[in-house]
Amino acid sequence: MDNQTQKIKYFIYARKSSESDERQVQSIDDQVLVMNGIGKSYNLKIADTITESKSAKEPHGRPEFEKMIERIKRGEAQGILVWKIDRLSRNPIDSATIQWLLQKEVIASIRTPDREYRPEDNALLLSVESSMANQYIRDLSKNVKRGLKSKLNKGWMPGIAPIGYLNTKVEARGENYIIKDPERFPLLRRAWEMMLTGNYVVPDILEKLNNEWGFRTRLGKKKGNNPMARSTLYAIFTNPFYAGIIPYKELHIEGKHDPMVTIEEFDRVQLILGRRGKPRPKRYEYAYTGQIFCGECGGFISATFKEKLIKKTRKLKSYTLYYCTCARRKGGACTQSRYTNEEGIDETIERELESITILPEFKDWALTVIDEWSDEEIDGRVKIRETQQKAIDDTQKQLDSLTQMRIREMIDDDEYLREKTRLKNELTALKTKLRNTEDHASDWIELTKKTFEFAAYAHSAFLSGDAKTKREILSTVAHLNPTLKDNLLSIHAAEWFVPIKKRYPAIEAKIKSFEPAKMQTLQGRNEVFASLRPEVRGRPDSNRRSGP
Repeated sequence: MDNQTQKIKYFIYARKSSESDERQVQSIDDQVLVMNGIGKSYNLKIADTITESKSAKEPHGRPEFEKMIERIKRGEAQGILVWKIDRLSRNPIDSATIQWLLQKEVIASIRTPDREYRPEDNALLLSVESSMANQYIRDLSKNVKRGLKSKLNKGWMPGIAPIGYLNTKVEARGENYIIKDPERFPLLRRAWEMMLTGNYVVPDILEKLNNEWGFRTRLGKKKGNNPMARSTLYAIFTNPFYAGIIPYKELHIEGKHDPMVTIEEFDRVQLILGRRGKPRPKRYEYAYTGQIFCGECGGFISATFKEKLIKKTRKLKSYTLYYCTCARRKGGACTQSRYTNEEGIDETIERELESITILPEFKDWALTVIDEWSDEEIDGRVKIRETQQKAIDDTQKQLDSLTQMRIREMIDDDEYLREKTRLKNELTALKTKLRNTEDHASDWIELTKKTFEFAAYAHSAFLSGDAKTKREILSTVAHLNPTLKDNLLSIHAAEWFVPIKKRYPAIEAKIKSFEPAKMQTLQGRNEVFASLRPEVRGRPDSNRRSGP
């Protein structure tokens, strides 16, 4: 051993991951024992022994490691004795800290049972070993997540079975499943039955469970065989696992294990528990999230589902409430913090739909009139198209002639390029007009037909529709995203509904002025609607922009 090594003071650093205390390859005591043996063999000076039970997969998560680094920077020691490099770090941030201090000679030596790392050594070796430790954690994380997902897809909850159930231990790794605990399952089922009667509170049931029925928790390696705690019984009564549902993060999966209670029984217990209950999470589809924005700050409007127990009727009342995400965020400047009931939003949309609703009989007649206009439109467009096509042909001839003139050197390059650019731009504009002429008639006719169909049936569809239907109807009727301010929804109707809002009330009033019997026959309806041609005749001109 050289003189430089004799001057170095070492910290012994031993670590194990807290996530797997019972399955460590090498315990902390064993690591310290081996490191002390190396210190004695090489006559090393040991400044201190540092131990901790923390995972190294994330940076800045080990207080003792952080203190050790600071002490090394202050010069209390210049070396580290460690079982393996992966005990020091399993993430690139901490690995970089160690490597940098070694390169700057703040750390003069890192020793493991296999080798020593010094500042003058090739930095690649320590970098590779640190990277391997980091990659091990990444691979392990992927494999664990893959295994959990596989288990969930098969309908089995990963991890330790809740009280009343047992994990099998006879299958291959990853293939074990959950079975009933023959000793505890029947007792807990009796506890559920008592709760379902509504005549017992949790402390009463707990008293019977522990003192009369002799319930004791499962015996583990370190603890168990104790009476059940009250908090544990509350947790059982609010855990959907006992109703056959696996709660895992945001997922709620139907499990293959034998349920202790039915879904209906579980829900009834949540109702009995009241505020102490934790009802089974559900997925809700909100009709208007992503479509409505705050009228004050322009932020997103989100939604939440609430249930309230009405004491008088002992029934649950459901509410869907919308709110500004900015206003309810801590420190948000928006003042729109109040919830808005979905019923109020629905009423506003219904009123807007009522203002554009037309009679189905009127719609059928109007579509017949539109078909007549279509024939007229086609005749007029044919003549316009012929004129536009002639202009395109003439411009193309000019462009061809220009090319011939350049070939014969009748014009120079500058004049040729200038005229060529002008003629090509003109040709592009003419072709665009021709294409618009061909498409425009069919576009506005198709849009008008769709608008009439929507106006005739959208209101009734909205009243009976689900969340998806309501969402589609609102996106069709609104020109821009609706806004919510002071619990009031503001809607600007799309431009293709404006003529209906302006003209149809007068048309409908005129229809109602006729004798009701007149509208009962096809001939009578035709006579009524024929008299409305002057009001209906107004239609989009050729320059009107078509809708979507």
